Amino acid sequence: RERVKVEMNNFLYSVLKNVCEQLNDYPYTTIEYEMFKECTYPYTNITRINQEKERILLHLEAIKADCNALAMDVQKTLKLKDVVEDDTFTFSAPVEDEEELEDE
Repeated sequence: RERVKVEMNNFLYSVLKNVCEQLNDYPYTTIEYEMFKECTYPYTNITRINQEKERILLHLEAIKADCNALAMDVQKTLKLKDVVEDDTFTFSAPVEDEEELEDE
């Protein structure tokens, strides 16, 4: 269909435009193959990129589960009082023996 052809051309145009803009960022007048590979990597390795994304997300979920398990363990074993501690300290002179106080 005509609409599919037009949209495919628009898509290819946007991909090519992005690759060309990245290539233009290089300060060289000649483009090497490695530079081209680097600029086209997101388009040629999309499957590998998506797999890596899934692997990272699964790993983060496992870390979250570990953190939640540790938090529950801490709450069970180390019960903390929900008491606000008084930060003001009152200093008093040391109390001497009662006999010494009576002598005075």
